[in-house]
Amino acid sequence: MTNKILLKFAKKGINLSPEAYKKVLEAENPLDFTSSLIVKLKGGDFKSKDLVSVSGQSVDEIMRNSTIEKSTTRPQLTQKETKKPTVEPKPKEETKKPSSISDFKKESDVKEKYVNKENAEALETVENKKVKFKRNLTKTNVEYDFKIIQDTSKKSYTSGELENLIAYFQSRYEKLANILVKRPELKNYTKVADIEEGQSNLSLILMVREIRSTKNGHKLIEFEDDTGTIPILFSNKNEEVFKEAEKLVKDEVIGVLADKNGDLAIGNEIINPGVMRIPKKEMDFSIVFLSDVHIGSLTFLEDAFTRFIDWINCEFGNEEQVKIAESVKYLVIGGDIVDGIGVYPNQEKELAIKDITQQYNEAARFLGNIRSDIKIIIAPGNHDASRVAEPQPAVPEEYAKALYELDNVEFISNPGVVSLDGINVLIYHGRSFDDLVMAVKEFTHEKNDLLMEELLKKRHLAPIYGERTPLASELEDYLVIDEVPDVFHTGHVHINTHKKYNGIHLINSGTFQTQTEFQKIYNIEPTPAEVPVLYKGKYKCLKFI
Repeated sequence: MTNKILLKFAKKGINLSPEAYKKVLEAENPLDFTSSLIVKLKGGDFKSKDLVSVSGQSVDEIMRNSTIEKSTTRPQLTQKETKKPTVEPKPKEETKKPSSISDFKKESDVKEKYVNKENAEALETVENKKVKFKRNLTKTNVEYDFKIIQDTSKKSYTSGELENLIAYFQSRYEKLANILVKRPELKNYTKVADIEEGQSNLSLILMVREIRSTKNGHKLIEFEDDTGTIPILFSNKNEEVFKEAEKLVKDEVIGVLADKNGDLAIGNEIINPGVMRIPKKEMDFSIVFLSDVHIGSLTFLEDAFTRFIDWINCEFGNEEQVKIAESVKYLVIGGDIVDGIGVYPNQEKELAIKDITQQYNEAARFLGNIRSDIKIIIAPGNHDASRVAEPQPAVPEEYAKALYELDNVEFISNPGVVSLDGINVLIYHGRSFDDLVMAVKEFTHEKNDLLMEELLKKRHLAPIYGERTPLASELEDYLVIDEVPDVFHTGHVHINTHKKYNGIHLINSGTFQTQTEFQKIYNIEPTPAEVPVLYKGKYKCLKFI
């Protein structure tokens, strides 16, 4: 705790004298007292030199002339400070905010409205006694229609041998061929080995093996199925089909209609497995989506995340925002809830918490303060304590025991599919976005809604094998999108987006972390603390910074 207290002051440019530090540690709740003291120092009339080194006398003066609460309750949050900091001013925040999250009210303005007669006594007990968690104290009596449709956590059978890799690609081909064969044009498709001499019209279901460009700018792609290989030329004179050919990536499975003249086959049409438009489903509840919280990182936005938790507990926001919070039944976290250990070189220099178990303990402290009638579903990301190769099993209990002890938390693999009161949600962290952006020149991390749309068209979450996204060669390819979801939720790129495609909500939930060094190198601007909510079927975005 002592290191964390010192770090909080250091990040604000405040240096405590030994006497002042001792007074902070003697407070009833040192961490909460630290937060309150920082607010008072930054908002008070202290000069710059006072903030360089704060004495014990200064602490006493602030305690006498302020209303710093010495209790276990969190300091009241406001949307912005009324006075400018005298040391290290923060960059000016954007004045433009999503319309759905304007004019947050203070916690006290909505607390009375939310706390009814039935839970007022319980809440008072929580606030007056020192308890570990403010909200998650007992099991809820709310009934959930919650089902796990796909979870690969205990379905890993690969040994890494060549036979496994062959079985993996055979599984991929067969699954996607079963989807493609339902298209009228491919109903009577031909295997490569069965193409007859002199046959001119070809209807094929193929896997991309190699992509090349000719000296004239055409695409020459070598395909294969389980019987043989065939090269097909896509001419740049056929603009429509050439545009689709430019989006092809290695190892994906598609349908191709082509004309064969001698040894040369010319592609006329590319048929993706795709998704049909799905019917709208009625919702009388709401789902909140998070990812890439990165608890444990020095750039984790703790204040914004605390404000989010106050909102979801109906203790923060205006009347409309509290109404949204009251309807929340599920919280889906799509990976990277913590920053992890050893994920990239020199990561320890960017960590506030350098132990993976302590990072998950801190995550449990935050999530444990969320009201217990919200079911929380957690999938892993590439920063979590799960194996690196996808599909990733759920975060193991040995590292995240504190999270497993929460009554309302469910763990699932990446990818995973859950049914939330009849709404099917496909959860995928999104690491394959990196490969897709590298392979197709028109794709970018910023427009990750287009990446999600493309993965749905391909009906595969990570089609490219052997690049930046490590894939386990399981006996079955679990990254094929077998069933069409109602919601496709991703993260990883730290940029919030939403799009509705064929009736499917495509949601990337952004981050609670400021710009990382990696993102600076690639000029990626994150959208921190923007939280997507599917409010009774309608998309909302709430901003907590």
